[in-house]
Amino acid sequence: MEGGHPKIGAELAKRYGETSKEVLHAIAGHHDDVTIDHVYTVLVAAADAISASRPGARRETLEKYVKRLEELEAVASGFPGIEHAYRHSGGPASLRVIANAHQLSDSESIKGVPGHRQGD
Repeated sequence: MEGGHPKIGAELAKRYGETSKEVLHAIAGHHDDVTIDHVYTVLVAAADAISASRPGARRETLEKYVKRLEELEAVASGFPGIEHAYRHSGGPASLRVIANAHQLSDSESIKGVPGHRQGD
C-alpha cells in the first residue's frame, strides 16, 4: 500500500470489513486530504491534533519540550540570589526556583515573576 497513513488506514479498515462511508471518510480525511463531508471527519481530525500536541507524543516534540524546559531552568538560575531552578510535573512548563534567603527577601524574590503562585 502506498500513501500517507490516512489513506492506508482507510484502505486497511475497508479490507477488514468496515463499510460505513462516514467512518472510512473520517479515517481518510482527518489530515484534510479530502473534502470534509462528515462531522466524524472533523472529530477525528480534532482528536488527532490533540493527541499529537501532547509532550512526548512525537519524539521530536518531546525533545523540543525538554530543551525548552532546560532553557527555562538556565534563565531562572541566572538571576541574582537564585540558588537552583528545576522543572517538575506540575504543569506544561512548571518550574521550581530556590532563592537564597540571605540574598533576597520574600518581596524581592517574587518581583518580575508573572503568574507566580504564592504558598506553593
